[in-house]
Amino acid sequence: MTLMEFVVRRSLQHAGTRLPDLHPENRQKTTDKPTAERTLKAFSGISLSIIKTHVGNEIRRWLTPLSALQQDILRRLGLDPFIYQQLEIQDSGN
Repeated sequence: MTLMEFVVRRSLQHAGTRLPDLHPENRQKTTDKPTAERTLKAFSGISLSIIKTHVGNEIRRWLTPLSALQQDILRRLGLDPFIYQQLEIQDSGN
């Protein structure tokens, strides 16, 4: 988790910006030194639902869309938010 904090904090420092909405007690508060715990909590509301139907063994996936904050965090970690969307690719069979 320390590595995650370092990478996000360095990215914020280089950009001269701060992350909003990481403090549930004060949503207006911004920070340039987010903790790993608060950063991970920003992802606590996402979910992936997988349903396998009996007809044709079709598998359906639904993802909670990422918020702008979640997308920003992923980018600061060097990850493209598109990798998250890949989880929803529909599959038939299996």
